[in-house]
Amino acid sequence: MITLSALQMKDIVYIEDGTKIGSLTDIEINVDIGKITNLVVATKTKTFGVFGESREIIIPWEHVMKIGHDVILVKKNGQYPTLPVQEKEDSSSTYQQ
Repeated sequence: MITLSALQMKDIVYIEDGTKIGSLTDIEINVDIGKITNLVVATKTKTFGVFGESREIIIPWEHVMKIGHDVILVKKNGQYPTLPVQEKEDSSSTYQQ
């Protein structure tokens, strides 16, 4: 068995060319059947080699080939949807008595 926190420590890498995609930020689970459906991976794109924009890509669970000691190997098959990373709201400011 493996925990989510252990998965988050691993790099996500394309099996075909060894390119690092990013790091795992979340997983999507179909609770009706009790199976993982997608990995949510944070990527960082660089502009002028310095500034980066964080984005998330969704990788279908079927594309996960191997979970190793340090990496999760996924196959590069088509384009994955990308989503801009949304900043989380500060829950302390929305609390009312």
